[in-house]
Amino acid sequence: MQNPFRIHKISFKHAFDGLIFAIRTQPNFRFHLLASTAVILLGFYFSINPAEWLILIFTINTVIVAEMVNTSIEAMVDLITLEKRVDAKIAKDVASGMVLVSAFLSVIIALIIFLPKIINLI
Repeated sequence: MQNPFRIHKISFKHAFDGLIFAIRTQPNFRFHLLASTAVILLGFYFSINPAEWLILIFTINTVIVAEMVNTSIEAMVDLITLEKRVDAKIAKDVASGMVLVSAFLSVIIALIIFLPKIINLI
C-alpha cells in the first residue's frame, strides 16, 4: 500500500505547480492578485469588522478561482482543438464571462463595504 502522506505531498506539489503557472503566465490573474492585495490593505486601514472580512475573503476567493477555472477551460479547449470552432469559442467566451461577472460583482461588494468608510474619512 502506498504511503498516504506521499500521495498528498504529490497532490500539493501539482496544486502549487498550477498556482505558479497561473501567476507566471496569466496577466489577468496577476492583476486580480494585485487588486486583492490592495483590498486587503484597505481592510486593515479601515479596520473592517469580521463579517466584512469574511465577505471580502469569499469575494476574493471567487474571483481568483474563476480566473483559474477560466485558464483551465482555455487550456483544455486548446488541447482539444486549435481550429476556429463555434463550440470552442462559446466555451472560452462563457469562461471569460464568468470571470467578468465575478470581478464586476466584487467591485460592487468592495464599494458597499468601503465607500461609506471613505466618505466618513472625507
